[in-house]
Amino acid sequence: MITKYLDPKNDVAFRKIFGTEKNKDILMHFLNDMAMFKDNPSIVDIEFLKTIQDPEIASKKTSIVDILCKDKSGRQYIVEMQVAHDKGFAERAQYYASKAYINQANVGDQYHNLREVVFLAITDFVMFPNRASFKSDHIILEKDTYDHDLKHLAFSFLELPKFTKTIHQLENITDKWMYFFKYCKKTSESDVAAIVGNDSIIERAYNELNRFNWSEIEMNTYEQEEKHERDHLSLMGSKYDEGWEKRGEKIARKLLDMGMSVEDVHKGTGLSIEKIKHLTSVTEGL
Repeated sequence: MITKYLDPKNDVAFRKIFGTEKNKDILMHFLNDMAMFKDNPSIVDIEFLKTIQDPEIASKKTSIVDILCKDKSGRQYIVEMQVAHDKGFAERAQYYASKAYINQANVGDQYHNLREVVFLAITDFVMFPNRASFKSDHIILEKDTYDHDLKHLAFSFLELPKFTKTIHQLENITDKWMYFFKYCKKTSESDVAAIVGNDSIIERAYNELNRFNWSEIEMNTYEQEEKHERDHLSLMGSKYDEGWEKRGEKIARKLLDMGMSVEDVHKGTGLSIEKIKHLTSVTEGL
């Protein structure tokens, strides 16, 4: 069934909402709503920066961020939508933030002129399984006193799988953004009216994803990105299954060497009887 609203987790859709000059007020609203910097004044204007942080390795897509911008004070913001659970995303987040921080400095610049970098990611997977909250904020604190003296790097993560509220349970603007990211594609027109309430900026975000307002070229680009993401997730799933099977084979060989029966190894590892018998014959042939 064709739904009215597109998926904001799609890179093309995400950048259309948050990464264009026309909609920069939506991005400012979103950043202010996240309240990552309570001690600082609200953002009143932003300037979009080039998202390629290192042209020499940009072809490997290891230094390209979704959105990079700065406010009037020079503070920079990186906003990332991450769907695939790529290994090392937490480390990559720190790399992105550090790269943006370093790139502020030109030859002869004084270090005291460097400004803060705030990294915000919306993830379609659980990053911190030991934390119950869907939103976590990370800053650098002194180990014993918890003093916040090193203030130039901050990270916030919004984990969509942890968000379980229904429309009638939405309490604040953060809840509404989370519902938007997680359920937009499945949301009906009548539900949008209930979600929006008096928050006109959320209504604009939904309107930007109304497929009937997109041109044919835009829809083609969106669909190509959807296919690319499906292929990527499928490849990752295949690699995961392959890795799990190899791990199971190693365990099975150890259990067979210990004298366990094929049936018991099957129960313990989940490998098929045929696979285990093959491992047995291979082991006996060595």
